[in-house]
Formats: sequence, C-alpha cells, structure tokens
Amino acid sequence: MTVDDWGQLQEILRASVGKNNYTNWIGPLSFLGAQNGVASFSVPTNFLGNYVSQNFGDMIVYQAQQAGHPIQRVHFTVVKTNAGETSQAAKPAMAPTPPKVSTQTQAGAFTGAPLDKRFTFDSFVVGKPNELAHAAARRVAEGGPVTFNPLFLYGGVGLGKTHLMHAIAHELQATRPDLKVLYLSAEQFMYRFVQALRERKMMDFKGLFRAVDVLMVDDVQFIGGKDSTQEEFFHTFNALVDQNKQIIISADRAPGEIKDLEDRIKSRLQCGLVVDLHPTDYELRLGILQSKVEVQRAQYPGLHIDDGILEFLAHRISTNVRVLEGALTRLFAFASLVGRDITMDLTVDCLSDVLRASERKITVEEIQRRVSEHYNIRLSELIGPKRVRNFARPRQVAMYLCKQLTSRSLPEIGRRFGGRDHTTVMHGVKRIEELKIQDGQIAEDIEMLRRALEE
Repeated sequence: MTVDDWGQLQEILRASVGKNNYTNWIGPLSFLGAQNGVASFSVPTNFLGNYVSQNFGDMIVYQAQQAGHPIQRVHFTVVKTNAGETSQAAKPAMAPTPPKVSTQTQAGAFTGAPLDKRFTFDSFVVGKPNELAHAAARRVAEGGPVTFNPLFLYGGVGLGKTHLMHAIAHELQATRPDLKVLYLSAEQFMYRFVQALRERKMMDFKGLFRAVDVLMVDDVQFIGGKDSTQEEFFHTFNALVDQNKQIIISADRAPGEIKDLEDRIKSRLQCGLVVDLHPTDYELRLGILQSKVEVQRAQYPGLHIDDGILEFLAHRISTNVRVLEGALTRLFAFASLVGRDITMDLTVDCLSDVLRASERKITVEEIQRRVSEHYNIRLSELIGPKRVRNFARPRQVAMYLCKQLTSRSLPEIGRRFGGRDHTTVMHGVKRIEELKIQDGQIAEDIEMLRRALEE
C-alpha cells in the first residue's frame, strides 16, 4: 500500500465515518508505509493513536482489504521533532490534537469529545426495544429539575447509547446555553486524570469536573480494574450529586455486571434510573434503514434501489445497528462506483462478508442446554412429555428463543422438542410474547439468556 493508496482510502473512510469523525480522528493520521501486513501511521499523541485503534482500526483494515491491500492490522507511532513538537512526516498539513476540555463555556457547552452532528433526537428511530431509553433521554434533555440521577443507559454495541448521549448534549446546547455540559468517554476521563497527576494539576482537574452542570460519561465499563481512576470518579460523582447536578452514564452492561468495578460505585450507579437498550426487532431495523436510505439517495441522486432490499437487510443483519447502517452506506457507494442500480444480486455480492458474519450460529441444542441450566431442570425434562408448569414454562422459553435466535422452522423446532407439532411451538412462542409484557421476571430471564447465548 502506498501514500496514494492511502489517499484513496481516506475518501472512502470520510464517507463511512462522517465529516466530523474524519476531521477529528482519521485526518490527523500520517501514512508511514506498509510491511508484512501491518500499515504504520504517525500520530500527534498516544491518546489519538489509542482512540483510532479502538474505534476505527477494524474499519481501516477492512477498507484496505476491500481495495486489494493485504493489511491485517494497523500500528501507530508518536513522532516528535527535536523541539518536542509533533512531526507530520508523510503529511505536510498540521494535524489537530485531540479535543481538550475547555475551562470556558463554548456555545454553552464544555466539549470533552467531539459531538457527531448526525446524532440528534430527530435522527433517532424509536421502537419498542429503545422507547424507554429515548423517553428518559428526552426528559433529561429538557434541562429541568433532576428527577433521576444518574441516568444509566446500557446495552450492546450499536444499539443507540452514544446516539442518545450526543442527542442530549445537542439539545441542551440549543435550549439551555446557560448550562455547562461535559461529554466524554471514560477513557478520556482516565486520560485527563492521569495527565493531571503527572503535571500536578489535580486541583484544576477537580475544579473543572465539579463545575459542570451536566456530566456525561460514555463506556464507563472502561474504568473497571483501574483503582485510582475509580476513586476519583467516585468523588466526582458524589460531588455533583450533592450539588444536584445531572449525571448521564453509558456502558455495555448493567452496573452490577461490570467486571472489577468497586461495589460502592456499582451501588451509586444503580441509585438512579437504569435503562436497558434491547437488541433491535425487525420493525425497528427496517425503520432505521428507511430513514437512512433518504440520506444515501440525496448523496447518490438517480441511483435506484430495488424493492425488498431494505427488508432483506433488516432481516439478515439483526444484532448491530452500526453494522446495518454501514452496510447501507457501503452498498450505495459500491453501486455508484460500478455504475449499477442496487439489485438483490449486487447486494449479496457487495455485502457477502457482512451477511456471512451476521448469520445466526446459535443452535437449538445450545439453547436447550442454557435454559435447562438456568431453570435448574434436566435436559430430558425440558424436552420430555411432562406438562407440569415447572417444565412447561422453561420449555416455552426455550422454544421462543429458538424461534428468535435460530433460522430453524417451527416444524424443525418442534421435532427437537420431543417430536412436538409446529402448532405447539407457535402456542409456546405466543404465550411467552404475552408473558414478557405481563411478567417482569420472564422478560428478565429471556434477556439474560439471550445475552449469554449471544456472547
């Protein structure tokens, strides 16, 4: 891969990640060369290199491979001149350093990390899996009296946690410019904490974080096991709660499930409103695609997409909204480059790797084993003929999960449960769907089993 090749990849990455993310994170990279499957870049700071590696590294590797370059991983080196200033080696333009927390209000907000202009409430598609999280975020974004503190949003990758946090920040900037709003990742919190310790500026650090009106920390699971950072986070949290300042936290799992997080912090995080963003359902995924396709049509006018393509993608890419949106972006870009309309054949060819990765690999046998263990019954009792409630309800839960998480037909599922008829499976699935609404314990059991199976 050459410097010219990297220039071409940059344009593709700009379209994929958006102008704001590109300017802040991809733009500062200077390509140094590629050898033995490793693409090397110079970066102005360790922090920027770490951030790009975690958030965009896989995308850079993937796009390089799509362009025919045998890249397996990326490597970042901080390049300094003798004067201690950042050297730009393969790139003459001065690259910006990662955004710093300002000690003055800028347009009414402290901006610890760049906000994505696309992530607003208007662009957030609401469905059953995320309606509670959306309603809670809307309430916080009104900037009124604090009613629950903290607001804790958790869920898997690509389900909308960061989108909602950015939307809250955008809304507060627009409607409450008097409030000091600070949004940053837990990694950035740790980075600034360590920097303050090194430079002996802890009083400045404490003063800055305790002066905000709304503190938003993304991916808080990152501080698990980092004792000094947890200690400072705990004190910051308490100071802001005591002042009745709003705190909004996100993580990839519930507070009690975050590994190596101190019990006192878990307790604090659980004292507000804890909201789970569930995996998306088909209707929500289709709604997201329908909203995003208008953006793509504006970017590629005249490009036709056949009927049924969006429905196909919503059905096949079921776990991650980010992957779903990325697939649509790639599909339009590819069709434009080859000068063809978007047909089913082109879709399958263009997205073969994504579709392969999104295939459900969970087996009926694995679901049966997990459900048996969860309800502490024998596998033979789960699939056997007994219809007593202690066995029938877990059996229905297992049938429901088989329907949701595998591609097996109802007759196939019935055969795996002691040769039962497909109508029995239909009844079991319908009953669990009803109980999920009526019985919080059933809903919790199913979500816990789903998470365990999808790990």
